[in-house]
Amino acid sequence: MSNNLEMNFEGVEQLPLKTFTEKAYLDYSMYVIMDRALPNIGDGLKPVQRRIVYAMSELGLSAASKHKKSARTVGDVLGKFHPHGDSACYEAMVLMAQPFSYRYPLVDGQGNWGSQDDPKSFAAMRYTESRLSSYAKILLSELGQGTVDWQANFDGTLKEPVVLPARLPNILLNGGSGIAVGMATDIPPHNLREVAAACVKLLDAPKSTIADLCVHIQGPDYPTEAEIISPQEEIIKIYETGNGSLRMRACWEIEEGNIIVTALPHQVSGNKILEQIAQQMQAKKLPMVEDLRDESDHEHPTRLVIVPRSNRVNKDELLSHLFATTDLERSYRVNMNMIGIDGRPQVKDLRSLLKEWLKFRTVTVRRRLQWRLDKVQQRLHLLDGLLIAFLNIDEVIKIIRTEDEPKPVLMKRFKLSETQADYILDTRLRQLARLEEMKLKTEQEELKKEQIELEKLLGSDRRLKTLIKKEILADADEFGDDRRSPIVEREAAQALDPNALIPAEPLTVVLSKNGWVRAAKGHDVDPTSLNYKGDDQYQHSAQGRSNQLVVFIDSTGRSYTLPAHSLPSARGQGEPLSGRFNPSAGAQFVATLMGAPDDLFLLSSSAGYGFVCRFEDMLTRNKAGKVLVSIPKGAELLPPVAVRTLDNASIVAVTSAGHMLITDLQALPQMARGKGNKIINIPSAKLKSGEERVVAIDVIQQAEKLCVYAGKRHKIMPQSEYEHYRGERGRRGLKLPRGFQNVDKIEVVTD
Repeated sequence: MSNNLEMNFEGVEQLPLKTFTEKAYLDYSMYVIMDRALPNIGDGLKPVQRRIVYAMSELGLSAASKHKKSARTVGDVLGKFHPHGDSACYEAMVLMAQPFSYRYPLVDGQGNWGSQDDPKSFAAMRYTESRLSSYAKILLSELGQGTVDWQANFDGTLKEPVVLPARLPNILLNGGSGIAVGMATDIPPHNLREVAAACVKLLDAPKSTIADLCVHIQGPDYPTEAEIISPQEEIIKIYETGNGSLRMRACWEIEEGNIIVTALPHQVSGNKILEQIAQQMQAKKLPMVEDLRDESDHEHPTRLVIVPRSNRVNKDELLSHLFATTDLERSYRVNMNMIGIDGRPQVKDLRSLLKEWLKFRTVTVRRRLQWRLDKVQQRLHLLDGLLIAFLNIDEVIKIIRTEDEPKPVLMKRFKLSETQADYILDTRLRQLARLEEMKLKTEQEELKKEQIELEKLLGSDRRLKTLIKKEILADADEFGDDRRSPIVEREAAQALDPNALIPAEPLTVVLSKNGWVRAAKGHDVDPTSLNYKGDDQYQHSAQGRSNQLVVFIDSTGRSYTLPAHSLPSARGQGEPLSGRFNPSAGAQFVATLMGAPDDLFLLSSSAGYGFVCRFEDMLTRNKAGKVLVSIPKGAELLPPVAVRTLDNASIVAVTSAGHMLITDLQALPQMARGKGNKIINIPSAKLKSGEERVVAIDVIQQAEKLCVYAGKRHKIMPQSEYEHYRGERGRRGLKLPRGFQNVDKIEVVTD
């Protein structure tokens, strides 16, 4: 009795909660590991699978029998061996019947047993019928021949096998997966012929390395015909460690310019693939695909049709993108964890696994031969007694007729054993005819030959090994098939650049004063003529392409970025940018830009400072934006100006007092962010009081004209005229003519 165990006054045992919970959890963990989640190396089955197969064999549901309702089998399994939920038991049975789930199904079913698209769409067990498949003979044919140990069932009324006497390593052939407590298992299925060849190789050369075994076992072999694309070195490493991952890729072909997917990776649904591709199409991330169809039928279980938009679409690039972004290519974890012969869970490498299974098989065959030898010797013993009785038939009959207890008299007179005497007394007279004597002697001779052969096999390890080898090869011939999953090394799938997937349509992004944004198709849109919400009105716009990024700048000089294709359509009134970003309190969005990464823009403030900035330097993923322009107190950000080229380019700056300065653009620094350098000089007193500020700024090229607007008047100035206002950067500039000093805006005339 434990030291922690105490008795209270009522005679009830008491245990500290810590001790009780620790023991209860440990017991539960061991139960899940040993009796639920992990397969046994001997037959490759979990307890529920083993009980289903055994119960079906007890019901006589062999491959040659008629199908019976699945509910009958499930009822027997639950009532006799596995007192758990019927749905869980039936699901385990369904899995063993699905040819797309099990490489070598153990159950042959009639009715709806699910489909590859939806493995759990099977009918209820009251509708389906089942029997064992012919492959199940691998597990059951030697069961009644003294090959395995038996244990009591849950209520002690029946016996069930501890493990089935598998003639092939089913643990590798069908694989298995499960989650226990603190450990899991993921064993991929393999090809029967390859595994059998590896077993024979290990029997012939016990010191074979994993590389030697991999000459026969190329890799896993799933029920699907999709390709295994993992390099051979990775596969060998998995077999060396018992851990790793494999990649499978769908098979495809070109038919009339369309891509036809003909095989999907293991446990991948065609419907899910179509959904994944359709989602990308709806999000406009797959412009090169025009249509998508599922043409699967009984003749073609997998036939997914992907229709490219045109013949110019690079199908290899498109498929590489789909492999990288959908389940057309999938990774599978490998963790060869199982319960060994010693009853302990362990992750095993390929060589250890096969050697241990061959050890199990050797013990099984030896027990089978010994069981048969015992039967032969027992029968020979009975035949010896029967022949003695036959030779002395008259005396035997006389003893039986005259003696009250003939058994001891027979034993004493003819030196028979008790077993022989009982057998003689139980024998019918008609079996002692002349013909029966010949049959008995023939049977005796055959049994003696068999006895000698059995004793030779049991007495020689070499003969035993040869027998095991022959049986493995015979089963491989009967049940083996060709590899389904080809192993082909492929280059890694590469997803296409998201921007390259978006159609490059012309777009005009429109920003309103209240910070609402929308995007109109085309560059011929008049943003001022659009409808605006309430008292809202046009603020700024930018032209570009739908596959570009859009930069927004607020009144504090911070920049924000959005992909153009994500903006709402101009058919409506758009949406507020405050829903996409987190600007500081009081900040208003004042400008928007679009361009290529190396495009240049002139950023300036009404205080007369500015700098040249690359479009790429304005980009940010931060919802709170990034500091781009440092704006002096009391000043405002001026609309950014696109710089077409730095050569022969000049800055035109005009103040509210009518001063205009033209200076070389290259005199300004190119910066990623900051306040910039002084472009035009405004007296500090006037700047602080707000009396004067920069009202317009632009970039002009040589030979272009400049148009100055002041109220209802405007003046077009050729280069010869505005060159008069040229000066060094930071100067005051010259006053414009009377009547044009109250400037509203300036425009560069490129004609």
